[in-house]
Amino acid sequence: MDLKKVNGFESLIPTTPTGTKNPVGNIGPSFRDTLEGLGSLQGPAKQITGQIAKNDGIKFSNHAIERMRTRGIAFSPEDISRLGEAVGRAAAKGSKDSLILMNDSALIVSVKNNTVVTVMDKNALKENVFTNIDSTIVM
Repeated sequence: MDLKKVNGFESLIPTTPTGTKNPVGNIGPSFRDTLEGLGSLQGPAKQITGQIAKNDGIKFSNHAIERMRTRGIAFSPEDISRLGEAVGRAAAKGSKDSLILMNDSALIVSVKNNTVVTVMDKNALKENVFTNIDSTIVM
């Protein structure tokens, strides 16, 4: 895996302003606005995402970020925390590459690098074959 292509959680925050049409065609608040609006986590989105990345150590590859943008997939801080716990359980069992099924999405995760390699929505899951994984976690 090319580590130059791996980004932190901060790069998942879109730059599209609130209420404008995003590339997927949905209208609604931006990911940044959603993060800032969470009750117990106050402050700028960068600070929140920094806390999440520090606590869970989960990174997203550029490929995964692009898939999330084009497919309109977003994860809450609670989802990221659950994902970190799932990756930790997979690592404890000796997994290297896992398929994690969560919130109508499938994530391929490099466990040894704590990196989400790609993300698919439920439409992309149909009739798909997953290769080069050694474990699956259903959440």
